[in-house]
Amino acid sequence: MKIRLPQRIGLFRLSLIAVCVGLITGFGAVAFRALIGLIHNIGFLGSLSVPYDASIFTPPSPWGPFVILVPVVGGIIVTFLINNFAPEARGHGVPEVMDAIYYNNGVIRPIVALIKSLASALAIGTGAAVGREGPIIQIGSALGSTFGQVIHMAPWQRITLVAAGAGAGIAATFNTPIGGVMFAIELMMPELSARTFLPVALATGTATFIGRIFFGIHPAFTVPTDLITSAHPATLAALLLFAALGAIVGVVAAGFVRGLTLAEDLFERIKNTYVRHMLGMLALGILMYVLLRTAGHYYVEGVGYATIQAILTGGLNLPMLLILLFVAKLCATSTSLGSGSSGGIFSPSLFMGATIGGAFGAFVTAVQPADGVTTATGAIIGMAAMVGGGTGAAMTAVTMIFEMTRDYDLVMPSIVAVALAIGVRRLLSAENIYTIKLVGRGHFIPKALYANMFLVRRASAVMQRKIVVVSADADLDEFLRRHCGEQGFMHVVVTRGDHVAGIARVHTGLHRGAETAYKGISFGEIAQRNFTLARETDVMFDVVQRMARRNADMAIVTSRDGRWRPSQIVGIVTKEHIADSVAESIKPFGHAAKSV
Repeated sequence: MKIRLPQRIGLFRLSLIAVCVGLITGFGAVAFRALIGLIHNIGFLGSLSVPYDASIFTPPSPWGPFVILVPVVGGIIVTFLINNFAPEARGHGVPEVMDAIYYNNGVIRPIVALIKSLASALAIGTGAAVGREGPIIQIGSALGSTFGQVIHMAPWQRITLVAAGAGAGIAATFNTPIGGVMFAIELMMPELSARTFLPVALATGTATFIGRIFFGIHPAFTVPTDLITSAHPATLAALLLFAALGAIVGVVAAGFVRGLTLAEDLFERIKNTYVRHMLGMLALGILMYVLLRTAGHYYVEGVGYATIQAILTGGLNLPMLLILLFVAKLCATSTSLGSGSSGGIFSPSLFMGATIGGAFGAFVTAVQPADGVTTATGAIIGMAAMVGGGTGAAMTAVTMIFEMTRDYDLVMPSIVAVALAIGVRRLLSAENIYTIKLVGRGHFIPKALYANMFLVRRASAVMQRKIVVVSADADLDEFLRRHCGEQGFMHVVVTRGDHVAGIARVHTGLHRGAETAYKGISFGEIAQRNFTLARETDVMFDVVQRMARRNADMAIVTSRDGRWRPSQIVGIVTKEHIADSVAESIKPFGHAAKSV
């Protein structure tokens, strides 16, 4: 059987492939939103048309109370697609992408992109309280993975394309190129370097360009200038209030993480997936209709941008109504995803953050007005805090909210609120909304990125200098007798003339009690060839790569100008030495690692 080795692909070629991923993902985002609009208009309005603005409330359906069944019908089709074609398409998508990156070398089945598109468009279009960013992230990631599998490149390059597809998807969806890059860096990329950052940035920029051609260059949400410019959110009082809001949202984010997990566990008790999802969607349909009859709109259906926009423009500013809508969205999203729907959690997080933050701002305005704290500013800060608290991606949250509202004055209070939200959520829930699902499978994802500082050390700083060089015909019994007073293992480099013949790891205590067992055995007979060679000036990154490439357990180190002669051997690097060096390099971060 012929083994297909990965192709050697340079950074230039990888970047060109990343541009293709961004291009296709951008057009995919356009097609995905069009499909959502078509399904939404058919399901809720009985109209065979594509135009659909999620920032405008859906008018009452001509179906009357039978609109309750629209999510149920959509749920049946979604369950059929997921059960029969791609179980990975269930849920909010991002955990599956992270799982592929950390546990499957970035391999995602190509069919996932197609089924995720159809299932999520059906779910969102028929009212499931989920977001459209999770699906397009998974779609873009699947496209990147497909390119990586077809071209058959190195695993790190395929993983880079998966991250590039994820960043491109979220950038095209929200018109947030910087946020897309931050999302890929914080949540998707195990390695951050020029060779990984450049492809991600190019894919994200390309997807954003395509999205702007079709969706325009305006931000995702419109914030009236008269609600913002008169405020001074950088005042000390405002910062303290927004810090308190961040802490409140941290509690809410922990509740969302736990609530979604609880909903999934409860629905799992219903073994029939069709019945499970139908019941969940029926509950959602009833909630939507009750909100329409009592509050005037469906509110929680779909991505919920109309509610967010109404809060930002001053159309929704009653604290109790906003809190009610938060509770309704929390229940609707948990029910939708818990029962088996397909869609993201980013948009629901924005909704919940806007309602909690808007209620906070409205309450402050009513009780004790403070410069910079309004319903609109509270909603914006609440969105950033909820996204950051729920996902753990602080830079992504701050950057994306800025790009979605284009209000620079709120960046500093956003940073404060996001930091508090993440801190409080971590106290209450160690895992975020993405990792908690994977931890349940026994798949742990690192919560922080650390530079592998040991990889930049020289081999001379890691190697063990205590070695013995002997010839291949040297007698093992004689060697053991000579070193019987020493304790532990010794690394013995075995030579033949001017060449290294192998290496042996010898326990010096073997001779005791077995004086005749090793007579007649030479080092040439026991020497192993599972080694590679390195110079003491080589950096450990190169040494480790060389060992992995040759499947070696150790590297024999020669002097700076050595020519691989036995007389110039100065030490040895084993896998144990590498492990010790890694442990030493992360010691400064030990306490922090335990707390995240």
